[in-house]
Formats: sequence, C-alpha cells, structure tokens
Amino acid sequence: MVVCGIDMGARTAKAVLLADGEIAAHSILRTGPDSAAVAVAVLDRALETTAIRREDIELTVATGYGRVVVPFAERNVTEIACHARGNHYLFPSVRTILDMGGQDCKAIRCDDTGKVTTFLMNDKCAAGTGRSMEVMAALLQVPLEDVGRLSLEANGQPAKISSTCVVFAKSEVLALARQGVPTTEILAGLCDGVAERVKGLLRTVGVVEDFVISGGISKNIGVVRRIEEKLGVTSHIGFEPQIVGALGAALFARDFLERGRQPGRGRGGG
Repeated sequence: MVVCGIDMGARTAKAVLLADGEIAAHSILRTGPDSAAVAVAVLDRALETTAIRREDIELTVATGYGRVVVPFAERNVTEIACHARGNHYLFPSVRTILDMGGQDCKAIRCDDTGKVTTFLMNDKCAAGTGRSMEVMAALLQVPLEDVGRLSLEANGQPAKISSTCVVFAKSEVLALARQGVPTTEILAGLCDGVAERVKGLLRTVGVVEDFVISGGISKNIGVVRRIEEKLGVTSHIGFEPQIVGALGAALFARDFLERGRQPGRGRGGG
C-alpha cells in the first residue's frame, strides 16, 4: 500500500510517501503564489528520491493552510489532527506537542492513540513563529540556521526586547544593534522571547510528558533549550521535524484505505 500526505503550510510545503506503513520518501519546498503548482512540485521532488511512481499512490490526503487547493488530494484533514498523528507515529509515548510553524504555534495534548484531546493555537500574530525569526535573522544579517547556536554563545544577559509585535520588535532590534549590543545577546533575547510566549500556550493546555517539539523552529537549538529550561522538561524532536504534518496526513490516508477495504465499506471509508 502506497499513500501520500501533503502539508501545505504558510511558509513551506511538505510531502511524505508511506509504503506499507514505512516512510519511503519525503521532501520540503518553499511555498509561493501558486500553491497548487507547489503541491505538484513537492510531490515530484519526493518521487525523484524513490522508485515509487505517481500511479502507485493509492490515496493522497492534504493538510495545512492550503490543503483545499492541492489538486490531486482526495481527502483533507486539519493540521492539528495530522501533527498529533505524525508525532505519535514517531514517538508513541508523546502526550504533549508543541508545533512551531511559519505563521502559528500550536500546543496540543493527545492520548495514547495519538488522538487530540485539547489544543490551543496562536495564529493572531507572527511573533513566536518561523516567519518572525526569518525577519530578525535577515535584519541582523545572520543565516537563519545559525540563530539558535549563536544565541547560546551570548556572554551577557539576553537583550530585553519588550515588543511582542514583529513590526515594533524590528525597531527595538535595530536600536539595540546601533547601540553596540552584541548580536549574540540580541539573538538570545529573541529566542528567549519566543520561548516565553509559547510557555503560556503550553501551560494552558498542560504539559504532560513525553513532550515533543515539531515544526521549523524546532531546528533552532536556542529556542528549544530555553523552552526546556522554562518548563523543566526534556523535548523529543524527530529526524525531520518539518514533515510531521505531512506524515500525519499520509497515516490518515492509510487509515481511510484500510477502512474502505473492510467488508461493507466503500473506498475512503469512515
């Protein structure tokens, strides 16, 4: 059985191919103005890394902000459910999930089957998201992938950045740089601010171990370390934390097929 999951996020598109329940291929591409074309491209990129052909895919499920525009998806499922399911596949003991995406953060609690029991989402402002970190990294002329590491190299206290709005925070960051505050201390302040904001989300839903972080910002060691310190927990992070939503979508595709093949059920099932 070969199934596909597509996660059309705000900043990136992800594809996962499952073959007999195992991850056979995955890919990540930046999104653009034509979401349907990006969906096709991200699947093609995944197919290039495996012997699986497009016609071998029995069912595709889409998730994410752009899930309704994926032209070849037969079903779609919310990103909350997909992130819980994907993380549960990677870490069966997970109970609390923090997914930190390009334009939102999600705090999710799930049960021992990976089913969502409660969640809280911050999607009102870019602060505390991947997009905010991209903006600040560009402002300070620091490669995005180096932000977390450099933030941990700060010798002094993290710079105080009071604004939670990205627009106003940019002004504060520029002012600090012009005052000669070391870049590492500014980055430490930015990472600490992100950790402080998501701490509130997690405490509201309740943190029960095991605790998993997924999404692009989970690759930022400066943010991850500070979240762990503030909550007093150790986090688990998958081998490629950005594909978790697409993985969950592929798992739902597998479920739909299996239900459809049960006696008395039509294709797609449920």
